[in-house]
Amino acid sequence: MKKFKKNSSRRKFIKTFGVAGGALLTSPNLALASEKKLSSIVYLDRARIKSYSKNISIGLIGAGGMGISNVNTILKHKGVRLIAVCDLFKTRLETARQKWGKNLVLTDNYKDILKNPEVDAIIIATPDHWHKQISIDALKAGKHVYCEKPMIHSIEEGHEVINAWKKSGKIFIVGSQGLSSLGNEKAKQLLEDGAIGELNYAEGFWARHSHIGAWQYPIPEEATPKNINWERFISNSVHRPFDPIRFFRWRNYLDYGTGMSGDLFVHLFSSLHFITNSFGPDKISAMGGLRFWKDGREVPDVLLGMFQYPETKAHPGFNLSLRCNFVDGTSGSTYLKLVGSKGSMDVKWDEVVVKRNDIQTSNDPFEQNKQREKISFVNDRKKIVPPSETVYKAQKGYKGAHYDHFGNFINAIKSGGTVVEDPLFGFRAAAPALLCNDSYFKNQFINWDPVEMKTIK
Repeated sequence: MKKFKKNSSRRKFIKTFGVAGGALLTSPNLALASEKKLSSIVYLDRARIKSYSKNISIGLIGAGGMGISNVNTILKHKGVRLIAVCDLFKTRLETARQKWGKNLVLTDNYKDILKNPEVDAIIIATPDHWHKQISIDALKAGKHVYCEKPMIHSIEEGHEVINAWKKSGKIFIVGSQGLSSLGNEKAKQLLEDGAIGELNYAEGFWARHSHIGAWQYPIPEEATPKNINWERFISNSVHRPFDPIRFFRWRNYLDYGTGMSGDLFVHLFSSLHFITNSFGPDKISAMGGLRFWKDGREVPDVLLGMFQYPETKAHPGFNLSLRCNFVDGTSGSTYLKLVGSKGSMDVKWDEVVVKRNDIQTSNDPFEQNKQREKISFVNDRKKIVPPSETVYKAQKGYKGAHYDHFGNFINAIKSGGTVVEDPLFGFRAAAPALLCNDSYFKNQFINWDPVEMKTIK
């Protein structure tokens, strides 16, 4: 692996930012909150979609809360129509018909959708334990795939999905929607430009406290064996008697979910890897516990992860700490912070806050304006100084990361382009999250090769 050179010039953002099939324009989408005049930075064109001979027909597999949100978002894009929905709960199928039309094809067997020649692409919004198999079956059936994060349920599944994707020639994007946010794009550009100096540390935090936020999803009155295809739900897992709690609150159980790290840390890994061009950490550890939600769940409600990122050509070595708390009495918050030798960045999906030390460096473009403000003819005279904190905010009318992520997917299908989070990227984001669970349950450090994507014994 080639090493990061401290004094080498970093690759310029404009040259490297080709994440959505090359559609670019020269106007900013994230501006200084206090500035009316906008700087000229190259960003993705979020409006222009190349011509396509027909509408993209999609099928939804998994019509729960995230599945509904995904369909509502993708249908905001022109040239997309929903024609089929699959779910194991009959009530959700009826809800889908009411929401999206009586002509929908409804089924409780996802293979019916894959056999439908009219379906061009599918959205997989099932519990995690079905992601791999449905993804592979869909690719083999010639469908484009949008799969919710994490892409896999276990480390062993990663290369299977990657290999199926490579053989298929189809578009496959993983649904860590925040990855396509303006905040991440701006943070990437600022890091490339040296806004915080040399990265040495990062941290992320995700908190929740409400019942639903802690995965206490409501159990409908219609949740009966007659209305739920329980046998299909568990057919690739451990056989258990019908249990509506496991069906609706599946994230609490290792047979179906991937815990706090698979649900939430994976978002932070995705953003961090995009911003830094990183392949991931090489050492992983975790601690935590079940502190409050003692409701039969098998995963902790407080989780702390520590990760070591090796020095590479793309970035210096740095450390990452992630925290997640489902017992947060402050109602919770989410952030990703990058810390460097000259400052730090707090990164959100629609905002970036840069804080810098008062370092006087002649060759630092971020300090040159400060140098111009110096008044030397009166030593003790006060002067106007630039702010130590700079806030970048999305312009009004920004449609959000979720909308843009689907725009990337649609544009890639129509133009034959690429996506920001393909299975290679998706596996490298999912792997440290899943290994965080392994570290917690095994009470040991985990060594990982982020380039070859395999554990090291």
